[in-house]
Amino acid sequence: MKVVVIGCTHAGTAAIKNLRALNPDAEVTVFERNDNISFLSCGIALYVGGVVNDPKGLFYSSPEELKSLGVNTKMKHDVKNVDIKGKKLTVENLETGEVFDETFDKLIITSGSWPIIPRNIEGIDLENVLLCKNYNHANEIIERSKSVKRVVVVGAGYIGVELVEAFRDNGKEVILVDAEDRILSKYFDKEFTDVAEESFREKGIVLATGEKVVKIEGANGKVSKIITDKNEYETDMIIMCIGFVPNTALFKGQLEMLPNGAIKVDEYMRTSDKDVMAAGDCCSVFYNPLNMERYIPLATNAVRMGTLAGLNLVENKAKSLGTQGTSGIKIYENNMAATGITEALARSLDLEIETVIVTDNYRPEFMPTYEKVTLKVVFDKYTRIVLGAQLNSKVDLTQSINTLSVCIQNHMTIDDLAFVDFFFQPHYNKPWNFINLAGLAALK
Repeated sequence: MKVVVIGCTHAGTAAIKNLRALNPDAEVTVFERNDNISFLSCGIALYVGGVVNDPKGLFYSSPEELKSLGVNTKMKHDVKNVDIKGKKLTVENLETGEVFDETFDKLIITSGSWPIIPRNIEGIDLENVLLCKNYNHANEIIERSKSVKRVVVVGAGYIGVELVEAFRDNGKEVILVDAEDRILSKYFDKEFTDVAEESFREKGIVLATGEKVVKIEGANGKVSKIITDKNEYETDMIIMCIGFVPNTALFKGQLEMLPNGAIKVDEYMRTSDKDVMAAGDCCSVFYNPLNMERYIPLATNAVRMGTLAGLNLVENKAKSLGTQGTSGIKIYENNMAATGITEALARSLDLEIETVIVTDNYRPEFMPTYEKVTLKVVFDKYTRIVLGAQLNSKVDLTQSINTLSVCIQNHMTIDDLAFVDFFFQPHYNKPWNFINLAGLAALK
């Protein structure tokens, strides 16, 4: 059996390792256009900010490891064309310029995603307008930031927000621009983003939310100003972090996709072609809170999906449980996490939901120290099934969101939360855990 893997970051690495463990006799070839694999892009801001000094820690595998497993590892090779029915692809060696064809019996697509580049913005190609996705981007950002004073980050999602904090901690003048009225609006409701935004303002970060970039101006080929529909900002460097799109142009018309180009996969990671698997940021995921396929590019999803693709290549051994899009972030003193849908998303979809918010000290007041925790739960108005949750505290209680993710995955109700069994120990919590309190408040 001849297996070809296209792309090798999180999903590709996981697929190859699991495939090789179950099918030691398979001939496996992987094509990767970069010179590295398995880079944890979620650590870019930590690398840029100097929290992580040795970037080697941001890799959990290597081309050498794959080669030691007997994998024909082709780095700096770009797949130019794919004929799925003909089971053939055309590849270019980026170092030599050689172009050649490769055949396969089974194909695993883990081609990932790429940052959205708004080509309609004049000046988008000026020097010092940078992207933030991979290891090479991270190194370029670090090198160029050494000689700049003012930085604009466009896009207030997780990557943009983390970069803003890193730049500010390094003494840069920082502006965060986003067309939405709030930062992190896809993940948190206003009660939570207000707190995070206040922390940014206290640190001297300028928040230009509700502003759309219309033009970038430069001098001598380098960026000097960014113009929105409301303001103008002088800057020496711009980082574009406005989102990602699936890297699937090679497969259009050959595989079923979502409207945005994400490849549709079933619970075993099989595509609409029986001999093609796909996993990671190039794919759709089954989103449990809405009971539908969605595009949610997260490293956690990619690793799980890649593992399933490797396990199920020959026969179905394990299936996906779907996802809640669970995530977390630290913004200065705020430890924030979320799972499932927000109230804002539910309202935009005209879902009939209710919410409950509780704020309490996370452990007894007789302890030497204690901090407040705020938890919000979104649930269906009629079935009372939990659909989403958000949490914030100065103490790291973010693992509780993983508990609520399991509750959503298993269709538990808000009333169930009132009496779920949680341990009590004064060092860690109260007799009534704050998750219990949310359920009790909804009951009342």
